[in-house]
Amino acid sequence: MVVIFKAFSKVEEIPDSFPFKITDNKGLNDITLTRTYQGEKIEVLVSMPNLVTGDEPEHDQDEDDKEKDDDQDDGEKPPKSSLPLTVTITKSDGPSLEFTCTAYPDEILIDTLSVKQPSEKLEEDYIAYEGPDFNDLDENLQRAFHKYLELRGITPMTTNFLHEYMINKDSREYLFWLNKLKDFVKQ
Repeated sequence: MVVIFKAFSKVEEIPDSFPFKITDNKGLNDITLTRTYQGEKIEVLVSMPNLVTGDEPEHDQDEDDKEKDDDQDDGEKPPKSSLPLTVTITKSDGPSLEFTCTAYPDEILIDTLSVKQPSEKLEEDYIAYEGPDFNDLDENLQRAFHKYLELRGITPMTTNFLHEYMINKDSREYLFWLNKLKDFVKQ
């Protein structure tokens, strides 16, 4: 049992090049990253990762099984673990851009993009038009938005670190939950 606790209490080392301040509140499923970049306020809501685990680790497969898997390329890629992100970029008191993204290892996909006015944030029932499907936009425009996010710190290096951070957070939250459950049962 001690080994499990040590694994759950692992502390992540934040890379020197990590551009964000992390706000991680105990008992919540997400964290918030903040920073400013050229007068813009950038806030990233990072949710728990969607983990994909196979029935059998690759290193346990024998060579024949690996060759069969390689031969069965039906054009579909196997599912990968992903990290949901909501990136909000605000210019002073003006409008903001809100990107919903899915970060995979070494790849970031933009799912939606909406433009929000400051007054619209106050209306709870307001749902912003998110524009056309992001993949339907001109390829040059798609690349420009990816570069826009990259310049603001949303890079594969950042999201790869966040993926590991959130896996460790999940372990910490699970331990916290178990302790609360234990306290409840003791009463």
